[in-house]
Amino acid sequence: MPSSLLRGKTVVVSGVGAGLGHRVAAAVIRDGGNAVLGARTAARLARTAAEIDPQGARTAHLATDITDERQCEALAGLAVDRFGGIDAVVHVAAWDSHFGGVEDADFDAWHGVLDVNLLGTLRMTRACLPALKQRRGGSVVFIGTQSAVAAPSQVRQAAYAASKGALTSAMYSLARELGPQRIRVNTVLPGWMWGPPVEAYVRFTAVTEGVPEEEVLDRLTSRMALPEPATDGDVADAVTFLASDRARAITGQSLLVNAGELMR
Repeated sequence: MPSSLLRGKTVVVSGVGAGLGHRVAAAVIRDGGNAVLGARTAARLARTAAEIDPQGARTAHLATDITDERQCEALAGLAVDRFGGIDAVVHVAAWDSHFGGVEDADFDAWHGVLDVNLLGTLRMTRACLPALKQRRGGSVVFIGTQSAVAAPSQVRQAAYAASKGALTSAMYSLARELGPQRIRVNTVLPGWMWGPPVEAYVRFTAVTEGVPEEEVLDRLTSRMALPEPATDGDVADAVTFLASDRARAITGQSLLVNAGELMR
Protein backbone atom coordinates (compact mmCIF):
# COMPACT_ATOMS: atom_id res chain seq x y z
CA MET A 1 0.00 0.00 0.00
CA PRO A 2 1.46 3.42 -0.94
CA SER A 3 2.50 5.69 1.92
CA SER A 4 3.68 9.27 2.31
CA LEU A 5 6.72 8.45 4.47
CA LEU A 6 9.12 9.98 1.93
CA ARG A 7 6.79 12.32 0.07
CA GLY A 8 8.79 15.10 -1.52
CA LYS A 9 12.12 13.50 -0.57
CA THR A 10 14.86 12.65 -3.02
CA VAL A 11 16.90 9.57 -2.13
CA VAL A 12 20.11 8.46 -3.81
CA VAL A 13 20.46 4.65 -3.77
CA SER A 14 23.78 3.04 -4.70
CA GLY A 15 24.15 -0.60 -5.68
CA VAL A 16 20.77 -1.11 -7.32
CA GLY A 17 20.92 -4.73 -8.39
CA ALA A 18 18.45 -7.58 -8.36
CA GLY A 19 18.21 -7.87 -4.58
CA LEU A 20 18.26 -5.34 -1.76
CA GLY A 21 19.11 -2.33 -3.92
CA HIS A 22 16.07 -3.00 -6.08
CA ARG A 23 13.87 -3.37 -2.99
CA VAL A 24 15.14 -0.14 -1.46
CA ALA A 25 14.54 1.78 -4.69
CA ALA A 26 11.03 0.33 -4.98
CA ALA A 27 10.30 1.20 -1.35
CA VAL A 28 11.37 4.81 -1.92
CA ILE A 29 8.92 5.11 -4.80
CA ARG A 30 6.18 3.31 -2.85
CA ASP A 31 6.63 5.72 0.04
CA GLY A 32 6.28 8.79 -2.15
CA GLY A 33 9.90 9.74 -2.77
CA ASN A 34 12.10 10.27 -5.81
CA ALA A 35 14.76 7.60 -6.33
CA VAL A 36 18.09 8.34 -7.99
CA LEU A 37 19.69 5.00 -8.81
CA GLY A 38 23.34 4.12 -9.20
CA ALA A 39 25.09 0.86 -10.06
CA ARG A 40 27.78 -0.25 -12.47
CA THR A 41 25.40 -1.79 -15.01
CA ALA A 42 23.35 0.75 -16.98
CA ALA A 43 20.96 -1.81 -18.47
CA ARG A 44 19.99 -3.14 -15.04
CA LEU A 45 19.36 0.38 -13.80
CA ALA A 46 17.10 1.08 -16.75
CA ARG A 47 15.11 -2.11 -16.11
CA THR A 48 14.69 -1.33 -12.43
CA ALA A 49 13.58 2.24 -13.11
CA ALA A 50 11.04 1.07 -15.68
CA GLU A 51 9.67 -1.53 -13.29
CA ILE A 52 9.27 0.66 -10.21
CA ASP A 53 8.34 3.90 -12.00
CA PRO A 54 6.84 3.13 -15.43
CA GLN A 55 6.10 6.80 -16.16
CA GLY A 56 9.66 7.82 -15.32
CA ALA A 57 8.51 10.83 -13.31
CA ARG A 58 10.20 9.95 -10.02
CA THR A 59 13.35 8.08 -11.00
CA ALA A 60 16.68 8.96 -12.52
CA HIS A 61 19.66 6.68 -12.96
CA LEU A 62 23.30 6.73 -13.95
CA ALA A 63 25.91 3.98 -14.26
CA THR A 64 28.18 4.57 -11.27
CA ASP A 65 31.28 2.88 -9.91
CA ILE A 66 31.68 4.09 -6.32
CA THR A 67 35.44 3.50 -6.45
CA ASP A 68 35.57 6.50 -8.84
CA GLU A 69 35.08 9.84 -7.09
CA ARG A 70 34.02 11.65 -10.25
CA GLN A 71 31.32 9.09 -10.94
CA CYS A 72 30.02 9.53 -7.38
CA GLU A 73 29.89 13.29 -7.92
CA ALA A 74 28.06 12.77 -11.22
CA LEU A 75 25.34 10.68 -9.54
CA ALA A 76 24.88 13.31 -6.84
CA GLY A 77 24.77 15.98 -9.53
CA LEU A 78 22.08 14.08 -11.40
CA ALA A 79 19.90 14.08 -8.28
CA VAL A 80 20.29 17.83 -7.89
CA ASP A 81 19.73 18.57 -11.58
CA ARG A 82 16.66 16.34 -11.88
CA PHE A 83 14.94 16.87 -8.52
CA GLY A 84 16.53 19.96 -7.01
CA GLY A 85 18.45 18.38 -4.14
CA ILE A 86 19.18 15.34 -2.00
CA ASP A 87 17.42 14.42 1.24
CA ALA A 88 18.93 10.99 1.87
CA VAL A 89 21.54 8.61 0.52
CA VAL A 90 21.37 4.85 1.00
CA HIS A 91 24.50 2.78 0.42
CA VAL A 92 23.69 -0.72 -0.83
CA ALA A 93 26.66 -1.08 -3.19
CA ALA A 94 29.04 -3.70 -1.82
CA TRP A 95 31.56 -6.39 -2.73
CA ASP A 96 30.26 -9.41 -0.82
CA SER A 97 31.46 -12.27 -3.01
CA HIS A 98 34.99 -12.68 -1.63
CA PHE A 99 35.15 -15.65 0.73
CA GLY A 100 37.75 -16.99 3.14
CA GLY A 101 39.52 -16.11 6.35
CA VAL A 102 42.89 -14.65 7.30
CA GLU A 103 44.95 -17.81 6.98
CA ASP A 104 44.15 -18.17 3.28
CA ALA A 105 43.72 -14.45 2.65
CA ASP A 106 44.50 -12.75 -0.64
CA PHE A 107 45.19 -9.30 0.74
CA ASP A 108 45.18 -7.73 -2.71
CA ALA A 109 41.55 -8.83 -2.94
CA TRP A 110 40.97 -7.44 0.56
CA HIS A 111 42.13 -4.05 -0.71
CA GLY A 112 39.44 -4.24 -3.37
CA VAL A 113 36.76 -5.16 -0.85
CA LEU A 114 37.75 -2.29 1.42
CA ASP A 115 37.89 0.14 -1.49
CA VAL A 116 34.29 -0.64 -2.39
CA ASN A 117 32.64 -1.28 0.96
CA LEU A 118 34.40 1.29 3.11
CA LEU A 119 36.04 3.95 0.96
CA GLY A 120 33.49 3.76 -1.85
CA THR A 121 30.66 4.33 0.60
CA LEU A 122 32.49 7.30 2.09
CA ARG A 123 33.22 8.71 -1.38
CA MET A 124 29.55 8.54 -2.28
CA THR A 125 28.60 10.11 1.04
CA ARG A 126 31.01 13.00 0.54
CA ALA A 127 29.70 13.58 -2.98
CA CYS A 128 26.18 14.02 -1.57
CA LEU A 129 27.15 16.25 1.36
CA PRO A 130 26.87 19.65 -0.39
CA ALA A 131 23.30 18.89 -1.44
CA LEU A 132 22.39 17.44 1.97
CA LYS A 133 23.73 20.56 3.68
CA GLN A 134 21.67 22.78 1.40
CA ARG A 135 18.60 20.94 2.65
CA ARG A 136 19.76 21.79 6.20
CA GLY A 137 19.35 18.20 7.23
CA GLY A 138 19.02 14.73 5.86
CA SER A 139 19.87 11.10 6.31
CA VAL A 140 22.72 8.77 5.40
CA VAL A 141 21.97 5.06 5.73
CA PHE A 142 24.74 2.48 5.52
CA ILE A 143 24.00 -1.18 4.87
CA GLY A 144 26.24 -3.20 7.15
CA THR A 145 26.04 -6.86 8.08
CA GLN A 146 25.42 -8.91 11.17
CA SER A 147 28.62 -10.81 10.35
CA ALA A 148 30.60 -7.70 11.31
CA VAL A 149 29.60 -8.25 14.95
CA ALA A 150 28.98 -12.02 15.04
CA ALA A 151 30.63 -14.21 12.41
CA PRO A 152 28.38 -16.95 11.02
CA SER A 153 29.55 -20.54 11.27
CA GLN A 154 28.31 -21.49 7.81
CA VAL A 155 30.52 -19.24 5.67
CA ARG A 156 33.74 -17.29 6.11
CA GLN A 157 33.76 -13.74 4.76
CA ALA A 158 36.45 -12.10 6.85
CA ALA A 159 37.20 -9.35 4.34
CA TYR A 160 33.53 -8.44 3.92
CA ALA A 161 32.91 -8.49 7.67
CA ALA A 162 36.01 -6.39 8.39
CA SER A 163 35.09 -3.80 5.77
CA LYS A 164 31.54 -3.48 7.08
CA GLY A 165 32.77 -3.36 10.66
CA ALA A 166 35.05 -0.48 9.71
CA LEU A 167 32.11 1.25 8.04
CA THR A 168 30.03 0.95 11.19
CA SER A 169 32.90 2.45 13.19
CA ALA A 170 33.10 5.29 10.68
CA MET A 171 29.39 5.89 11.21
CA TYR A 172 30.02 7.07 14.78
CA SER A 173 32.51 9.69 13.63
CA LEU A 174 30.28 10.85 10.79
CA ALA A 175 27.27 11.12 13.08
CA ARG A 176 29.24 13.51 15.30
CA GLU A 177 30.79 15.38 12.37
CA LEU A 178 27.56 15.92 10.46
CA GLY A 179 25.15 16.22 13.37
CA PRO A 180 25.51 20.03 13.63
CA GLN A 181 24.15 20.22 10.06
CA ARG A 182 21.24 17.98 11.14
CA ILE A 183 22.48 15.17 8.91
CA ARG A 184 21.84 11.81 10.54
CA VAL A 185 24.00 8.73 9.92
CA ASN A 186 22.79 5.22 10.77
CA THR A 187 23.49 1.63 9.79
CA VAL A 188 21.14 -1.27 9.08
CA LEU A 189 22.67 -4.66 9.86
CA PRO A 190 20.90 -7.50 8.05
CA GLY A 191 21.41 -11.09 9.09
CA TRP A 192 20.40 -13.96 6.81
CA MET A 193 18.20 -11.94 4.49
CA TRP A 194 15.84 -13.87 2.25
CA GLY A 195 16.54 -12.57 -1.23
CA PRO A 196 18.56 -13.64 -4.30
CA PRO A 197 21.95 -14.23 -2.57
CA VAL A 198 20.56 -16.31 0.31
CA GLU A 199 18.17 -18.14 -1.99
CA ALA A 200 21.17 -19.09 -4.14
CA TYR A 201 23.11 -20.20 -1.04
CA VAL A 202 20.25 -22.44 0.07
CA ARG A 203 19.90 -24.01 -3.38
CA PHE A 204 23.65 -24.56 -3.75
CA THR A 205 24.02 -26.08 -0.29
CA ALA A 206 21.03 -28.37 -0.81
CA VAL A 207 22.43 -29.67 -4.11
CA THR A 208 25.97 -30.02 -2.71
CA GLU A 209 24.82 -31.97 0.36
CA GLY A 210 21.99 -33.85 -1.37
CA VAL A 211 19.36 -32.62 1.09
CA PRO A 212 16.07 -30.75 0.64
CA GLU A 213 16.24 -26.96 0.52
CA GLU A 214 13.86 -26.85 3.50
CA GLU A 215 16.48 -28.62 5.64
CA VAL A 216 19.11 -26.01 4.81
CA LEU A 217 16.67 -23.19 5.54
CA ASP A 218 15.68 -24.83 8.83
CA ARG A 219 19.32 -24.74 9.95
CA LEU A 220 19.36 -20.99 9.42
CA THR A 221 16.04 -20.25 11.08
CA SER A 222 16.64 -22.56 14.07
CA ARG A 223 18.71 -19.83 15.72
CA MET A 224 16.15 -17.08 15.13
CA ALA A 225 13.53 -15.90 17.61
CA LEU A 226 11.06 -15.52 14.76
CA PRO A 227 10.29 -18.61 12.67
CA GLU A 228 11.38 -17.17 9.33
CA PRO A 229 14.24 -14.96 8.15
CA ALA A 230 13.86 -11.29 7.39
CA THR A 231 13.44 -10.56 3.70
CA ASP A 232 15.20 -7.92 1.65
CA GLY A 233 11.85 -6.12 1.69
CA ASP A 234 11.95 -6.05 5.50
CA VAL A 235 15.42 -4.51 5.39
CA ALA A 236 14.24 -1.97 2.80
CA ASP A 237 11.40 -0.95 5.14
CA ALA A 238 13.92 -0.30 7.94
CA VAL A 239 16.00 1.77 5.52
CA THR A 240 13.11 3.98 4.41
CA PHE A 241 12.16 4.59 8.04
CA LEU A 242 15.70 5.75 8.86
CA ALA A 243 15.72 7.91 5.73
CA SER A 244 12.47 9.59 6.77
CA ASP A 245 11.68 12.43 9.15
CA ARG A 246 10.12 9.92 11.54
CA ALA A 247 13.69 9.01 12.51
CA ARG A 248 14.69 12.66 12.99
CA ALA A 249 16.14 12.02 16.48
CA ILE A 250 18.02 8.82 15.56
CA THR A 251 21.69 9.01 14.59
CA GLY A 252 24.81 6.96 15.21
CA GLN A 253 22.76 3.79 15.63
CA SER A 254 23.02 0.25 14.26
CA LEU A 255 19.73 -1.55 13.69
CA LEU A 256 19.81 -5.34 13.42
CA VAL A 257 17.16 -6.69 11.04
CA ASN A 258 17.66 -10.41 11.57
CA ALA A 259 14.46 -12.07 12.93
CA GLY A 260 16.09 -12.10 16.36
CA GLU A 261 19.04 -14.36 15.51
CA LEU A 262 21.38 -12.03 17.38
CA MET A 263 20.08 -9.73 20.10
CA ARG A 264 22.04 -6.79 21.54
